[in-house]
Amino acid sequence: MKRFNDLTDFDAQEIAGLLELAGRLERLPEPHALEGKVLSLLFLSPSLRTLASFQAAMARLGGGSFVISPEMSIHGLEARPGIVMDGAAAEHVREAVPVIASYGDAIGIRAFAERRDLDEDLADTEFENLVSLVDVPVINMESAIQHPCQSLADWKTLDDLGIPAEGGKFVLSWAYHPLALPLAVPAAAVRMASQRGMDVTVLRPPGFELPPPVMNQARRLAAASGGSVTETDDRREAMEGAHVIYAKSWSSTLHYGDRPGDQALREELLGWCVDEPWFEPAREDCRFMHCLPVRRGVVVADGILDGPRSVVVPQARNRMLAQMAVLYRMMKG
Repeated sequence: MKRFNDLTDFDAQEIAGLLELAGRLERLPEPHALEGKVLSLLFLSPSLRTLASFQAAMARLGGGSFVISPEMSIHGLEARPGIVMDGAAAEHVREAVPVIASYGDAIGIRAFAERRDLDEDLADTEFENLVSLVDVPVINMESAIQHPCQSLADWKTLDDLGIPAEGGKFVLSWAYHPLALPLAVPAAAVRMASQRGMDVTVLRPPGFELPPPVMNQARRLAAASGGSVTETDDRREAMEGAHVIYAKSWSSTLHYGDRPGDQALREELLGWCVDEPWFEPAREDCRFMHCLPVRRGVVVADGILDGPRSVVVPQARNRMLAQMAVLYRMMKG
């Protein structure tokens, strides 16, 4: 494996193999599997779980890792081409990224969306520019429109819970957040559940529809795997018979790049906070998922997070286990 960028690059058998490997490494640890191997971690966006889970994954497999981020260790990093560097930035990505990559056997890169131009973010332009600078295997640790590590962990979480693929209902719901957040997690989640073969419903208020290219790809994946994809702004309709609700905030695609327009639209939607009444039409054992971090009392009520419906902690632990499988396959074969 030379690149882990998009879960849809892998067929069902390959994904099943990664998940089986993750389970095996959990049951039967291999603490020397990646002895002598080094993972370079470049964080151009902040992180808690991604940073900690990759470091823990490498340590559990006997390898090492190091972290570079502008806030921690770089005196200004410039990305614009053709720029005269007479400002604050001391280093350009065209030198920095290849050097960082050369110190490891693989590199993980995390770079959020600029959220100025939707087409550029859908094309993952910034991430692809960074990847073009390295010649070692690359892991996407979240970009403008991809988050394959989260998706693989979410798939494992659904399997662990025994939630069926065929006939399983997966609700991806927008939730209120004071800030306009990236599209990567919701786009990855809707593709993951569709690829798994579930009946997927995207629940969102008007103005927060996921981009057509994302929804069209999800529908193609669902058609190929025996699932379905619908979208609605009707909460009761969406939650009817649901096995799981995956809550996430994201930017308005109606006002993409227009922060005042986005803010004005979301200020009318404070009631989109997941609470127990949401679950009335759902299955009695409907579970709550979220990629974290999550704002209590804003995105979801304390009673849900602290109650039996929530699986956010095992979901987060699965990040480490899924990434162990990716690292093992990428560095050991």
